[in-house]
Amino acid sequence: MDKIIFEKIQFYAYHGVYEEEKILGQMFEVDLEMYMDLKKPGESDCIDDTVNYALVYDVVKKLVTETNKKLLEALAESIAKELLELFPLEEIVVRVRKLQPPIPGYLQSVSVEIRRGWV
Repeated sequence: MDKIIFEKIQFYAYHGVYEEEKILGQMFEVDLEMYMDLKKPGESDCIDDTVNYALVYDVVKKLVTETNKKLLEALAESIAKELLELFPLEEIVVRVRKLQPPIPGYLQSVSVEIRRGWV
């Protein structure tokens, strides 16, 4: 199956379990793998036959920056659900990464990956 990939879309947002995360906010990254047949847009060279990247970005931006979730799992689920409803995707993989998790230790990030589709 063909796919369209978005890597490391970055947003400053206010998700988290702890009150400090909801007040101070932090950086989040989102990766998307959107599965669909790309033969028709590949041949037609017409944006109406595929997914408009700018619209995908706008949907993700709105969900990440204008909602408040406690869990990365909930944020990833809302992104997957919205994109599946709006675009002709067969399947989607959504990764949401918290770049500065409030964990007393040394780590680069914490992330969640979910796969959803119509199958």
